[in-house]
Amino acid sequence: MNKGATGTARGIAAAVPVALFAALAGTALHRQTLLVAGVDVYWGTAAALLLLASLQLLLGAWSRSLLPTAVVGIVCYAALGALISAGSGKALIVADVPGNVWVYGSAGVTLVMLLWCLRYRRPPRG
Repeated sequence: MNKGATGTARGIAAAVPVALFAALAGTALHRQTLLVAGVDVYWGTAAALLLLASLQLLLGAWSRSLLPTAVVGIVCYAALGALISAGSGKALIVADVPGNVWVYGSAGVTLVMLLWCLRYRRPPRG
């Protein structure tokens, strides 16, 4: 096995538990609020998306490949889908503003991180 394939396989193996952690931790975070002048500010949604983006960036830079970044996004989105469809009264993500921003924002963050991580797969200029 060549060096590039080994790095990609190692990146994918690391991406699955990272994605599950991001999905669970982000779901726990996304409903956190702060009361400012009588208005609930959902800071947890931004923190959850920032957590996902930072983990994707870390894996993309570490593996120097786009594939682990994509795997984190896909597995995280699939895990969020499983958490949404848990059934009536059991769903951890409710279809309201913070829930929708967390679910659909995770797809948007993945696209942005894929574009950002393009720079890590190119050889350095010399």
